[in-house]
Amino acid sequence: MTEPNESAAFRLAYVPGVTPTKWVRIWSERLPDVPLDLINIAAADAPDLLRDGGADAALLRLPIDPEGLSVIQLYEETPVVVVPKDHLFTAVETIAVADLEGEVLLHPYDDMLEWPTRPGTAALHRPDTTGDAIELVAAGVGLLVVPQSLARLHHRKDLTYREVLRAPVSPVALAWLSAEKTELVEEFIGIVRGRTVNSSRGSAEPEPKRSASQKAAAKRAARAAQGKVPAAKQKRPSGPGRRRR
Repeated sequence: MTEPNESAAFRLAYVPGVTPTKWVRIWSERLPDVPLDLINIAAADAPDLLRDGGADAALLRLPIDPEGLSVIQLYEETPVVVVPKDHLFTAVETIAVADLEGEVLLHPYDDMLEWPTRPGTAALHRPDTTGDAIELVAAGVGLLVVPQSLARLHHRKDLTYREVLRAPVSPVALAWLSAEKTELVEEFIGIVRGRTVNSSRGSAEPEPKRSASQKAAAKRAARAAQGKVPAAKQKRPSGPGRRRR
């Protein structure tokens, strides 16, 4: 494991829709002397950025080519369909994949959802990005299924979205170069996994475990201090000062 260089910043890449704000805040509280630099990167480019040494870790969407990388899946995002506000789907809270049949669906080149079979009718034109596809939805060209965070990221007043049941989810993961797992990477792994300060790596050593006899002795001492039982059995006094019954 590579030793940390506290004078250098920790470089965290993240893809559109993924919000690292909470983890960045915790980082600044725990490691105030180590700056955290955020790098916004297209979803398809994140793995190569790590392999090329352009970032220490990345919050990205799966699936990716895992060659040379270590990956921890963090959570899964709900898929939604983005529609114009006057679309009939807005009359319900959720729709099924089967409801997309008969609809024209856009498939941007940066789409990360893995469909066994794509529903609906494919649009004649494939937009380059999700942002371009959103513009086409607003223009009435077709509909778009994306992770919910991307629908929020590209919010427009004339569009809305509905959850699509049983559609492919979008897993979000933390990845880093396997050969470069530094102490700072370990610190960030602990943060995203919810480790407390006391349980994170580099904290003070935990108190050694006590044996059963040591635990019993400690209990007797505590009870004696409270006046409940004597700390140890004592012989009753003998001699003239002792009254006989």
